[in-house]
Amino acid sequence: MSFSVVNLAIILLILGNLAASLSDVAVKLLNGEVSTFQYIFIRQLFSTLVICPLWLKQSKQKRKLYSAKLNLFRAHLIIIGSGCMVIAITHLTLATANAVFHAAPLMMLPLSILLLREKLTIKSSVLSLIGFSGVIVVLRPSEFELAAVFALVTTFTIALFNLTARKLPTEQTVVSTLFWTSLLSLPISGCLAIFYWEPISTTNLLFILASATLVLTYNGLAVASYQRAPANSIALAENSGLVFVTLFGVTLFNEVPDFFTILGILMIILPLLPWKILLKVNRLNQSSEPTNQPTRHRRKLIRKYIDDIYHEYPSEKRSKLKRLN
Repeated sequence: MSFSVVNLAIILLILGNLAASLSDVAVKLLNGEVSTFQYIFIRQLFSTLVICPLWLKQSKQKRKLYSAKLNLFRAHLIIIGSGCMVIAITHLTLATANAVFHAAPLMMLPLSILLLREKLTIKSSVLSLIGFSGVIVVLRPSEFELAAVFALVTTFTIALFNLTARKLPTEQTVVSTLFWTSLLSLPISGCLAIFYWEPISTTNLLFILASATLVLTYNGLAVASYQRAPANSIALAENSGLVFVTLFGVTLFNEVPDFFTILGILMIILPLLPWKILLKVNRLNQSSEPTNQPTRHRRKLIRKYIDDIYHEYPSEKRSKLKRLN
């Protein structure tokens, strides 16, 4: 695996996070003018129609639904998470809402102990504590509002959605997983949408379709990225999403983050950084400087280290999705 492959994976992941950030902008532009249930149903219906041709191209065996109860549970996580996400983004700044959403990997740690009986190390405990403290700093209990609760629920559903992906049968492909979770979310979301249906303008409909398209784009680029490189070598690119939404918030909605918001974001991001690989690469760079080793040789050493990490991660761990479909 050459450095060019890692660079390509990073670029794909950054583009994916840009797409996800633009999806949040589209939701923000709705400004609460569309029923949350209408948004969910239209988005999921559109996603199902887009994924369906890809699903049909697969063999009959690959199209099969495995573990129906688990897929149904994850489909309803999408409904809950998407609904709470719309409310959070509408009433909080883009930077604040997304900072809380980014804490999902940290929330996966305690959930993995409860649901998967995994052991939590001291290092993981400390990093989780720092990250959750960052969430508190961002939300600031003194200025706490109901929208913050919806942001936290969204984070919880993202974490649970990702965690339950480990229980999915290996026979079920990524395309089939996306198709079935989208399809199984339609009955409930459709009933709720009909009950709360209101006239919708063409502009708002286009915003919803744009949001759905951009989320699917993120998922596709994320899968392509994690299939090309180990998660630890490209995880830093995931944080580009926070940079994008902050910039969009400032330029489009005049949402200038204050000191505590920036501090909280840093406290959330820092535990998620791939410190092991960053420190190793830094040591390799420093060790090569005194002996004036050629740049080509230094790159070879770093490439070898990344290759070693790559082979430590099974393919299923390199294709996780962070965001709710």
